[in-house]
Amino acid sequence: MDMRVNPKAKMKLVMVGNGMAGVRTLEELLRIAPDLYDITVFGAEPHPNYNRILLSPVLAGEQTLEEIVLNDWSWYTEHGIALNAGFLVTEVDRVKRLVTGVNAQGETVTAGYDRLIMATGSKPFILPIPGKDLEGVLAYRDIADTQAMIEAAQKYRHAVVIGGGLLGLEAANGLLKRGMQVSVVHVAPWLMERQLDEVAGKLLQQSLEARGMQFLIGAQTQELVGGTDGRVRAVRFKDGREVPADLVVMAVGIRPNTELAEKMRLHVNRGIVVSDTMQTVTDPRIYAVGECASHRGVAYGLVAPLYEQAKVLATHLAEFGIGRYTGSLTSTKLKVTGIDLFSAGDFMGGEGCEEIVLSDPIGGVYKKLVIKDDRLVGACLYGDTVDGSWYFKLLREGRKIHDIRDKLMFGESNIGDTGHQGQNKAAAMADSDEVCGCNGVTKGAICKAIQEKGLFTLDEVRKHTKASASCGSCTGLVEQLLMFTAGGDYSATPKKKAICGCTDHSHQQVRDAIRAQKLLTIADTMRFLEWRTPNGCATCRPAINYYLISTWPKEAKDDPQSRFINERAHANIQKDGTYSVVPRMWGGETTAAELRRIADVVDKYRIPTVKVTGGQRIDLLGVKQEDLANVWRDIGMPSGHAYAKALRTVKTCVGSEWCRMGTQDSTQMGKDLERALWRMYAPHKVKLAVSGCPRNCAEAGIKDVGVIGVDSGWEIYVAGNGGIKTEVAQFLVKVKTPQEVLEYSGAFLQLYRLEGWYLERTVHYVGRVGLDYVKQRIVEDAEGRRALWEQLQFALDGEPDPWLELDKAAVDTRQFQPVAVVEA
Repeated sequence: MDMRVNPKAKMKLVMVGNGMAGVRTLEELLRIAPDLYDITVFGAEPHPNYNRILLSPVLAGEQTLEEIVLNDWSWYTEHGIALNAGFLVTEVDRVKRLVTGVNAQGETVTAGYDRLIMATGSKPFILPIPGKDLEGVLAYRDIADTQAMIEAAQKYRHAVVIGGGLLGLEAANGLLKRGMQVSVVHVAPWLMERQLDEVAGKLLQQSLEARGMQFLIGAQTQELVGGTDGRVRAVRFKDGREVPADLVVMAVGIRPNTELAEKMRLHVNRGIVVSDTMQTVTDPRIYAVGECASHRGVAYGLVAPLYEQAKVLATHLAEFGIGRYTGSLTSTKLKVTGIDLFSAGDFMGGEGCEEIVLSDPIGGVYKKLVIKDDRLVGACLYGDTVDGSWYFKLLREGRKIHDIRDKLMFGESNIGDTGHQGQNKAAAMADSDEVCGCNGVTKGAICKAIQEKGLFTLDEVRKHTKASASCGSCTGLVEQLLMFTAGGDYSATPKKKAICGCTDHSHQQVRDAIRAQKLLTIADTMRFLEWRTPNGCATCRPAINYYLISTWPKEAKDDPQSRFINERAHANIQKDGTYSVVPRMWGGETTAAELRRIADVVDKYRIPTVKVTGGQRIDLLGVKQEDLANVWRDIGMPSGHAYAKALRTVKTCVGSEWCRMGTQDSTQMGKDLERALWRMYAPHKVKLAVSGCPRNCAEAGIKDVGVIGVDSGWEIYVAGNGGIKTEVAQFLVKVKTPQEVLEYSGAFLQLYRLEGWYLERTVHYVGRVGLDYVKQRIVEDAEGRRALWEQLQFALDGEPDPWLELDKAAVDTRQFQPVAVVEA
């Protein structure tokens, strides 16, 4: 019988703005809660979402508009998003919760909302000087501006760009490549003064002058002079100089676009003021994200912090309630007209700071590292930025650098005996090092995608990982990774490691053979795969035995002698030769009768130690081997399988039954899970936990399967590990009913049972196959999920309890008989 309730009607989500931060929010939301909202988007531009950062290559003729589209028209259709492209929102009624947009033809569209996202971005600042409204005076912000500049370059010769920041220099470079004569006007003493120090700024100017760009540094624009035709013809400065101009591009900065927010009476102060959940402080139904938002007094303009905001906002909209945005420590890694630049932290230095400088003007390399109190506090790199991510990591971590100070300037590859000196610097990076700051993509993720998906081009890497798909500053590193990963330094496919020295076959090859050939015994498997050692060893026999009984339940015969000593004795052997016994307590809950039986057993068999475990059970330590069978009988409780590669515990909090914070009955959910799964053997030990609310008292975030109760249902996380290296579980799905928790959790564990390699924990299994693959099998394929759940139930049905059903479980009781001592 279907125990699920009818889902409630979808809430209405409206987004004002169709830019990078807003649409990234929708991408994240659709990934974790695809069915929660009906979504409507208003975009002032008549285009789908595109990469605004890549307008410069379009201007330069290096890319087309089609190539910089991030989400094409079909993406909106596939996800059921109503996109109103070309509609400018003119009014939002916060009382009626109604949004109204108007297009260029005067048509209006209205949409009601339960939640509203303000993603209005920013507007270019236009100098308030005479002539600013002349024809031929443009800002540089969107596709329309870019197309207007391309058209102007086909007709006119002289261009003046006001502003020597990143955007101004990219505009100047594009117009130069289009054949125009370009002058850059910059009021500050050097170019990009916010991202570079004076030395790097002047090196950049020299490089650009060598390409034909002209500069007027320190010049203050007074007026734009027009001709009789109403088009700009010159730029006049305060010192009286004039330069000819058929086209003037203003790139002097941006301001958060808050006009609509002010009209709505939202609190605005350097942007729309938001909390750590990206909610506006005025109206909790309304959120702001991106360049229009002001968080803790800061409005960010770089893409990486905007994407961090988007992830937090999506989590909050999905009703998980676990994300908070606390601000971003930003770095700037740019490629300005082919020249690599990087800066982070306090790169200008100051009182109490030391500077380490490497300057090679002929080679086009300049590096400055700023140190204070034995910590790296700032970095400015010109020409060679491959170590920028590493410097940023040191800066964020705040670690002391006295032990690496003498090699700090020469980068990560020269720290310690890494064996990478003189080799490709990308190869020297650790897998955990971040390559793409905009999208948070590590080297390991890129290499894994290249290997497993057979990627061979930069575009393929961008598509599958998003690395290099935003600002493009990491393109060089990504290309290096692509070359050595696909080109030979890494194998194109993961290397196969033999199970042991008895064979050359890997775990996966053995699993595949058992399934394909329907092998049912260890002897048959070794014979078919031509095992070098006829009877195998203590490494391969337990693995083959597990693969047989998990692949062919009820047909393959379990071989107890091919299990480890703990599983043969059904108890954990201790260092003094005695054993520990851990009876099962469903969800950590027990009764007075069970406690009395345990106490009686402790007294009767003189068990020296009784201890509560971390999994909410009672451990009886120091049981003699000859007493094991009698202890099990007298306790009368099921085996806790604390000794086995099996389900160990399901840890719970008291949940809504007792706790005033609880949102769901976690104790009952834990008991249901444990009763459904407790006889389950697996490639390795498996631990579960169920928390009744997001406070997560049961530590569900570091379990193989963790379940967290929220107001609207349950969140399921997988592949956590609290062992030597703690691994946080990854979000799998959100469900509504306890029955769905059982089905999704059981299906995941059955997938792991069928595909995991023996002694491989869930965290390593998911790391090997990828979370996306797991989601495809468990979340996206409903029929396949139900089949996995049914397979698991079939395999566990009738599985005996080795403590209470010794005969049925084929437990060899001779092992519990004491060895007679014969006196000489």
